[in-house]
Amino acid sequence: MLKGLMMDRPLLVSSLVDFAAEIHGGVTMTTQTVEGGIQRTTISESRRRIASLANVLLKLGIKPGDRVATLAWNTQRHFELYYAISGIGAVCHTINPRLFPEQMTYIVNHAQDKILFFDTTFLPLVEKLRDSFKPVGSFVAMTDRAHMPGSTGIDSLLCYEQLLELGEDTIVWPEFDENTASSLCYTSGTTGEPKGALFSHRSTVLHSLFVLACLPGPFGLEKPLLPVVPLFHVNAWGLPYAAMLSGTPLVMPGPKLDGASLFDLLDAEKVYSSWGVPTVWLGLLAEMEKRGRKPANFSEVIVGGSAAPAAMIETFEQKWGVNVVHAWHDRDEPGRDVRQFVAATKGSAICRAPEDQITAGPATLRRRLQDRRRGRPRATA
Repeated sequence: MLKGLMMDRPLLVSSLVDFAAEIHGGVTMTTQTVEGGIQRTTISESRRRIASLANVLLKLGIKPGDRVATLAWNTQRHFELYYAISGIGAVCHTINPRLFPEQMTYIVNHAQDKILFFDTTFLPLVEKLRDSFKPVGSFVAMTDRAHMPGSTGIDSLLCYEQLLELGEDTIVWPEFDENTASSLCYTSGTTGEPKGALFSHRSTVLHSLFVLACLPGPFGLEKPLLPVVPLFHVNAWGLPYAAMLSGTPLVMPGPKLDGASLFDLLDAEKVYSSWGVPTVWLGLLAEMEKRGRKPANFSEVIVGGSAAPAAMIETFEQKWGVNVVHAWHDRDEPGRDVRQFVAATKGSAICRAPEDQITAGPATLRRRLQDRRRGRPRATA
């Protein structure tokens, strides 16, 4: 076999943030912090902090393949951990704080996590479970020196910002097989114990490219995006990666996910689109109704996690002029969610790309899919 000579390098997560720092370095990330207040940083500044964090992880003894856990909200620090951990060949294990304590204990021990980074919101939970987290050797509070908790039940608790001071802010990322694991998520709501799903560097980079190719509308330099979908939930649907490729400003909501707090942040930061599950949007819609307007510049909602009620979609689109993209899928029965949604919305569009608008009922949709597979012209009725 004669191999090509072009771009012969692995697809690695670290290349995404390097690209962003070089091409979109001045783009700002905004965080509503756990401590209170708004924090802003540019992508180039984040890249330096990520390098410092990666160097600290190496000093703490983290090796390729080691699992490093996070128990945290959507913040700049959590974003930095995504890249620092994966960048050195370790595995970023995001823990869902909504799991039962017994499930958390199981997955930490099953994953064999070496370090646990956590937001101070979850200090009581970590104090309660720390003795059951057998493999964890170090605990890091994701805060600064001024907001470190006083006496705790955790011996030698480390401070995130103090650790960053110990790491050089430059790094040459190692290159390794692109099929190396980059992140680890555990299921919830399944039978038996939670199941681990390992994402590779290759799958993550390709997913980011496909997201931008298939759903380009919400991304861009002038389109701030607020991910309500948690970074502890399937990598926030890939948003921390796709945003870096596209130079999209991220607005991180932190722990405040109620309707009023979301409205205020969306409004103040002139967010263009936001991604999350239907329950979150119910709270936001109630707040919009209360104030009699939508947040400034708010133009698009991406709904996933579960099916959005037809009434919710109609309210967003018809009353407030906010476009809804329905991204939910049923993993148990492919196509069932599409049929239900088309029926519920009387055939309104699922995908907003002009060539893919679905304006017909389920029967026509099935024929279109069958015709596409057979290479036939698209059915129209």
